[in-house]
Amino acid sequence: MAICIKCFSCNQIIKLVMLTVFSDDYFMQQALKEAEKARSEGEIPVGAVIVCQKQIIARSHNQTQILKDVTAHAEMMAITSAASYLGNKYLKDCTLYVTLEPCIMCAGALFWTQLDRVVYGASDEKRGFMRYGKELLHTSTKLEFGVRHDECAALITNFFSQKRK
Repeated sequence: MAICIKCFSCNQIIKLVMLTVFSDDYFMQQALKEAEKARSEGEIPVGAVIVCQKQIIARSHNQTQILKDVTAHAEMMAITSAASYLGNKYLKDCTLYVTLEPCIMCAGALFWTQLDRVVYGASDEKRGFMRYGKELLHTSTKLEFGVRHDECAALITNFFSQKRK
């Protein structure tokens, strides 16, 4: 949400961008913080948070290098943490916020969790599950994308640009 105010000292219009607590924008910002942690650890910068009843119950980032585990994607780690927190393998009333479109492996895991919603920032043209269609998610799962797209996409693009140098 943005509001505009007039500065009394310089008479210019200033646009203020405000984050509404409990909004998709706010929770994606939290996922971006996790992605930054991954980047600082030399991991592909993907972050995820899982929200239930407007509360973050799990947060994670890619840890494939640190754990030497190809399945240690941000989504997989967050799913495990959320299931443990809730004491249930189903995450029916939860929303996953992830900075990058999940891969096929993660989409398969998301199917079994029966998440209420999946919200991702940037698309992954090469490895994203949408190459195969939304049908990879559970039929009751709602899908939304593009939240903070530019920030999410820039984080990935800049990471791989740095790697190539």
